[in-house]
Amino acid sequence: MTAADATIEAVATTDTLLIALDFDGTLSPLVDEPMSARMTPGARAVVDELAALPRTVVALVSGRSLGHLREISEHGDDSPLWLAGSHGAQYWVPGSGFEASADDSADLALRDRLQQKVLEGTADMSGVWIEPKEYGLGVHTRTADAETAAAARALADRLVAAEAPAWRRRTGHDILEFSFRHEGKDSAIARLRERLGATAVLFAGDDVTDEDALRSLGDADLGVHVGGGETAATLRVDDIDAFVAVLDAVARLRRAHIS
Repeated sequence: MTAADATIEAVATTDTLLIALDFDGTLSPLVDEPMSARMTPGARAVVDELAALPRTVVALVSGRSLGHLREISEHGDDSPLWLAGSHGAQYWVPGSGFEASADDSADLALRDRLQQKVLEGTADMSGVWIEPKEYGLGVHTRTADAETAAAARALADRLVAAEAPAWRRRTGHDILEFSFRHEGKDSAIARLRERLGATAVLFAGDDVTDEDALRSLGDADLGVHVGGGETAATLRVDDIDAFVAVLDAVARLRRAHIS
């Protein structure tokens, strides 16, 4: 048995397992049109299989707003999946629904104003898409050329720095994000772990915004990085299909352990 196999088995046989998963690039391929993202068939099947097992909770933990995350994950009101949207500022709890803390009206007004300014400033920039978010905005540049992408990011940086210098700034695959909420995926994992009484966590992601969560994991946990780049993860896999194989192994081991 390899070290990776032993680590997977240890997580799979824990008493109460939280499987927390990024969406884009981890369960779904990265796509030019963000709202067209969907899980691969293999990812969908194993996520559903794991969510049906006793003492096993599957949560999608994403920078997407909760509404967008529900849409792309095809998440119905009767879904057993927990959701943590907006990097852990919003939650969907099976059986009870949406949960989020109240926000200050001044923060929301500033959000609306900056969304509009960045939208207007990038209106003529081909390949740039501004995503309104619950707590800020995202600047998508996947289909823009390098010069245009740089100009869009510079404009957004300038506008946000002038009016909202305390907002949290994040970068990811062809996206620049700003938020007046400072939660991260690390705090989302901690909150879910405590609430569910998880004895171990499997967290997987593919982007720099996932590294906070990966660094927060303990010795009994398993962090998985999908794709290339530097990472704090214990285990690295090449692509979504390889990660699905890891989840398949967890499901098989866990099913045998519970039965």
